[in-house]
Amino acid sequence: MSTPPADCNGPAPAADMAIRPSLGAMNASVRLPVGGAWWRRLLAFLGPGYMVSVGYMDPGNWATDLAGGSRFGYLLLSVILLSNLMAILLQALAARLGIATGMDLAQACRARYPRSINLTLWALCEIAIIACDLAEVIGTAIALNLLFGIPLTLGAILTALDVFVVLLLMQRGFRWLEAFVIALLLIIFICFGVQIVLAQPDMKELLSGFIPQARIVTDPVALYIAIGIIGATVMPHNLYLHSSIVQTRDYPRTEAGRREGLRWAVTDSTLALMLALFVNAAILITAAAVFHKAGHTEVEEIEQAYHLLSPMLGVGIASLLFAIALLASGVNSTVTATLAGQIVMEGFLNLRIPDWARRLLTRGVAIVPVIVVTSLYGESGTAKLLVFSQVVLSMQLPFAVIPLVRFVSDRKLMGPFATGRKVTIAAWTIAAVIVVLNAKLLIDVIAG
Repeated sequence: MSTPPADCNGPAPAADMAIRPSLGAMNASVRLPVGGAWWRRLLAFLGPGYMVSVGYMDPGNWATDLAGGSRFGYLLLSVILLSNLMAILLQALAARLGIATGMDLAQACRARYPRSINLTLWALCEIAIIACDLAEVIGTAIALNLLFGIPLTLGAILTALDVFVVLLLMQRGFRWLEAFVIALLLIIFICFGVQIVLAQPDMKELLSGFIPQARIVTDPVALYIAIGIIGATVMPHNLYLHSSIVQTRDYPRTEAGRREGLRWAVTDSTLALMLALFVNAAILITAAAVFHKAGHTEVEEIEQAYHLLSPMLGVGIASLLFAIALLASGVNSTVTATLAGQIVMEGFLNLRIPDWARRLLTRGVAIVPVIVVTSLYGESGTAKLLVFSQVVLSMQLPFAVIPLVRFVSDRKLMGPFATGRKVTIAAWTIAAVIVVLNAKLLIDVIAG
């Protein structure tokens, strides 16, 4: 494998680096309209951003949003907004790397770092994917239990069957996969839209929650939950995923074509992450309007929220919609975890294994601890395991963010697509904030 020459004046395409196109046959597989109205171009590019947004509203985020809303009302809405703005910039940088260089983040690491560092980064990323999958298994198992009365242990085992759904969609083409993800996102959106209408939040208090307040920092409990919200928002595997799937579009691999592709890709991800902002805010708003207002400030677990929603709202469908949204969230997240696992393994190791084997391996590693903990400790054990999975993700995040920011600001690698000074400063500031907050979250959890 060769590395790009030191004097290159533009981004080095994957072919020049002896690296296969990311996602193989799916690379440049989605045709784009030539000419026509702008909205046709936008619709053709819509998809990757929504697949990435799944990670920002997966079951791992629900616990922190519920805890924040029930305990502090609308206070932490500003934290959700801040974390979402950070995510928008980082995902835009991931898209920039993929489109400008023709490499995903894992491939860029393999091309630019020594083998020892690559293997370390690969191992850490695999741990992060397993931790993310752990949250998805727990969330899906809880949803199956709430909706159909399926025991948590059996529900965790049944989550392995989603591998067949993923494989079927992958065989039909990338647009089918995106359509499946977007359909489930719409279900989540509708469910929480109805929840907010039923909860009837105080709009004045709600809007004031988006303004940062000193109490977030001065109150230790509020600060702890705020750190948890930020730590659970930006997922390491999403940066690898986005840098790859933006390349499924068949934009011209020229400077002009890449610029247009980048413009639409960033538009796509920004719109999708605004949907994620709505969902995360809606969970917190519902908890604030229903639980905090009634004095139930200790609601932190998903099962608690499910059992309290309908009685407190006086509407039987409220809890049902909550569980349906949770199931859609869990199932959706498995699709992106599968793709991210494939991208990471191919990018770091230049190794491809069958999709079904990859999926079953990752899911199997995630299912085992859920079964063991559920058998020994029941529902309370799965809640603690869910929090633990978010802590593990927090530990891995810097190892994805720092290489990404380094690469996109490197003019030798990115050429004319390298980030400017202001964007670079903003990116490094966000990286520093994430590292510091996640480190504090980890220390607090260890300290009990």
